[in-house]
Order: sequence, then structure tokens, then C-alpha cells
Amino acid sequence: MAKYMLIMRNSGSETNFEDMDFEAVINAMGAYNESMMKAGVLLGGEGLTDAAQGAVVEFTAEAPIVSDGPYGEVHELFNGFWTLEVATREEAIEWASRAPLGPGNKIEVRRMTDESDFADYSDNEYIQKEEGWREELAKKSQA
Repeated sequence: MAKYMLIMRNSGSETNFEDMDFEAVINAMGAYNESMMKAGVLLGGEGLTDAAQGAVVEFTAEAPIVSDGPYGEVHELFNGFWTLEVATREEAIEWASRAPLGPGNKIEVRRMTDESDFADYSDNEYIQKEEGWREELAKKSQA
């Protein structure tokens, strides 16, 4: 099974969020999340706050440059994500296509890397440490 990230983007939605019934949005998204949980594919997911509350650390100069949000073009904004574990890219796309999103929204489907992507570097110190780190993080999340 592979892990995929579904990255939710709003590219200048035609929907005016101020005019929406926010409880209906919560219910639709909750039902979608619940369907993925019941299917056993959802590993996690979160929405993100408004870009105006964020920051960007840019590495174009010798020292990183920090700028406050909002940042980027509307079509570049990333406003939520889900992490799924599914058998194929097609299955991840199928789950993405079921999201209760309206016009102007997009979901980018990306496979998350795993140890097989770094097989040529298996003798690298940090690649070898990775498994231990994953176990340590899993223990923290269970606590």
C-alpha cells in the first residue's frame, strides 16, 4: 500500500464563503472524512488557517528571508490536506474526486515517498536512522 497526500487548493473559487452555510460545509466534509475512515484509507488530514496568518521562509538569498502572509497568488494557496493509504494512484484519485468541493477548487494528488525511493542510498546514515525516527514519532502520537 502506498501513501498519498491530497492537497486542497482554492484557485479563486466562485463560491463566496461568507455566504455559505458553514454548518453544511462542516457536515459535508465530516461525512467525506467519515467515509474514508470507514473504508480504512484515511491516515490524517487537517484544514489550514487563512494565509494571512501564515509566513513564508524563502531561500533565495544567503540568509533565509521571512515574509508574513498573505503570500503567493490565489492559485498557489494550499488550504488543507488529507493523507491516505491506498493500493494505487487511481484509488487516491477516486477518493479525491469524491471531496465535497465546489467550482474553483482543486485537489492535487501526490504519492508520498517511502524507503523504496531511496534504495540507492540505503547505506546513508540518515536513511538508516529514518526507521527509528518513524517509530519514535509513532510512540509520541500514541501518548
